[in-house]
Amino acid sequence: MDKYKKIAVEEIEKKEKLIYDVSDKIWDYAEISLQENKSCKLYCKVMGDEGFEVRKGLGGITTAFMASFGSGKPVIGLLAEYDALSGIPKCDVEKKEHLDVEKLEESITSDSSAHGCGHNLLGAGAMAAAIGIKKYLQESGHEGTIILYGCPGEEGCASKAFFARDGIWNDLDAALTWHPADCNEVVTGSSNSCIQVKYTFKGVSSHASAAPEKGRSALDAVELMNIGVQFLREHMSDKARVHYAITDAGGISPNVVQARAQVLYMVRSNHVKEALELQKRVDKIAEGAALMTDTTVERTFIDGMSDTVTNRTLEKIAYSNFEELGVPSHNEAELQIAEKIALTYDGRDKNPGIGSSFDEEYARKSALLRKENATYMNDFLLPHFLGDAFEASSTDVGDVSNNCPTLQIHVASWPNGCPGHSWQNVACGGTSIGRKAALHAGKVLAATAIDLFENKEIIKESTLELMERTKDGYNCPIPEGALAKI
Repeated sequence: MDKYKKIAVEEIEKKEKLIYDVSDKIWDYAEISLQENKSCKLYCKVMGDEGFEVRKGLGGITTAFMASFGSGKPVIGLLAEYDALSGIPKCDVEKKEHLDVEKLEESITSDSSAHGCGHNLLGAGAMAAAIGIKKYLQESGHEGTIILYGCPGEEGCASKAFFARDGIWNDLDAALTWHPADCNEVVTGSSNSCIQVKYTFKGVSSHASAAPEKGRSALDAVELMNIGVQFLREHMSDKARVHYAITDAGGISPNVVQARAQVLYMVRSNHVKEALELQKRVDKIAEGAALMTDTTVERTFIDGMSDTVTNRTLEKIAYSNFEELGVPSHNEAELQIAEKIALTYDGRDKNPGIGSSFDEEYARKSALLRKENATYMNDFLLPHFLGDAFEASSTDVGDVSNNCPTLQIHVASWPNGCPGHSWQNVACGGTSIGRKAALHAGKVLAATAIDLFENKEIIKESTLELMERTKDGYNCPIPEGALAKI
């Protein structure tokens, strides 16, 4: 290994206890979108203690921050997330001799929250990379700047998209991040863009039996809007998705005409331009529902995020470092935990990796690697998939990737096929399985960043690739004046 990469990796290993401690504390805090006050405070203190210059309230969001070290170009960003999800129970499997799934599911309440997407690990791993790169900059004397961005609300407000609207990513030469997953791979392909809008209908209350003619039902308007969108589904792209949740049904008294009702809509499509167009059609359906019920409707923008932009140049550099550093290994106790968890869900025998869904030969190779590994943890590096790929999920990393060359990797943090946003993810994120993934992700990202600092041609090539892929321009899904909301 290059001597400077070795220095960075050794520094990350020296800080292992700190990195694990941060991950565990964030796991325990489990703060949801834009309420990550303790998590943000912890990161700001740790990064300040580590010698970084910390700035809070980035982009006007109180739980956002940036921590920078160094000076001059290139400027490399690392993306940290730390918000949890509501409606998921915590599960500390390291303290349980057996898993009682029924009791876990009984513990789910509307106010329960936990890290079902592993963001406690994600943030800690990005922090680890920042610490390793700082050591490299000190030892090498190389000019350059590393910035750890604290990006709250990935699950609820898409802070990175708000930052994109404000031009925060424009000065970066590259952005690097990772996400917990069931396998070790370099991420490629595009994702869905996504826009969330809240519709609040207002009508007139009245006695539903004695004077129904005097009432104007806001709940009727919500239901008619939902029916209208159901008919829209036949006439939109097969890659588009529209979801909704009735967040206010107007009360619990059926003998009162509901004067207020509210529904939250999420519109997705492969490209943000298409999502914006589809969103306008949903807006018209809302207006039509209000006309049909003689109610009024108020439209409130919540958040939006763009599709991800592939950058093969950065992918190849990251894959080379992943090959050199290997993958996390797991002891017998960890493999037993993984098996115990894997037996609680279906799909544990699927072929891992993004490429497995798009290429039969890749899927065969993936299956062979699983067979050779013979455990539920995928303790191997998948081949770099170079075909076209698309994931129906959304991430605000997409808005970063539209504005600067961006790379993501996956590191195995839970067993094969583990469902997203689940108590199983939560459980693994609080064990040594998850902690090892965060530490290893930090090493791969740090080594990749060092290549960018050492070789400006890589940055030049990745920038040219981005320009070619985004030649039609960037359609920011966040309107001017919109504020990030809880």
